Amino acid sequence: MYLDFLGRTVQIQWSYHAILMFVIWMALVPICILTIRYGKPKPTPHGIREKIKLTNVAWWWFHLHKYVLYIAIGLSVAGAAVAMTVSGGFSRSVHSLFGIAAVVLGCLQVVSTWLRGTHGGRYYYKARPDDPATWHGDHYSMTPRRRLFEAFHKIVGYFAGFFALGAVASGLVQYPMPALTVITLAIVILIIVACIVLEHQGRRHDTYRSVFGNDPDHPYNKARKDL
Repeated sequence: MYLDFLGRTVQIQWSYHAILMFVIWMALVPICILTIRYGKPKPTPHGIREKIKLTNVAWWWFHLHKYVLYIAIGLSVAGAAVAMTVSGGFSRSVHSLFGIAAVVLGCLQVVSTWLRGTHGGRYYYKARPDDPATWHGDHYSMTPRRRLFEAFHKIVGYFAGFFALGAVASGLVQYPMPALTVITLAIVILIIVACIVLEHQGRRHDTYRSVFGNDPDHPYNKARKDL
């Protein structure tokens, strides 16, 4: 196919799209989800005091979730572009409907990050534990903005995963690739087993308590004192 912006003919095949999307939604995205769900540290009284930045190991789980998700969504847009280039537009098949829905919801996940707001924290690196005026942050105080972000991020994420799995399944029906089918089933089973094992080991910790600590006087801990 001749691409004007490259000024030359490029061989584009459906297999490129299939493999790219498979890697994104069956490898990168599950890594993001499992990391944020099971990678958080065990809650302590003071939580994580270090600054949120890429070089701080204490925040590895957050940065891996964040940046791998950005990469996955960027690649999914590229994968959708490959499919539309090969098919000459939107085909309106079940596979394409599932795929477009997954990509759009994935992009909305990235857009929604501006709702995350400020961090805050009584024991955060720039706060003074004896001065409440220095503690405030959208996350620490669990402002309406932060609550909206968490609700949106989780719910839209679930639906994006559902549509992505539907796209993978319908794609393998539409264009059979036995090897990818076997690998897909193996990955699904592996994820289920991993979740069972990690849950059994008690590796899933509450995000707020992991980040800010399990001190009962923290705002959101106080609001959930019976949890």
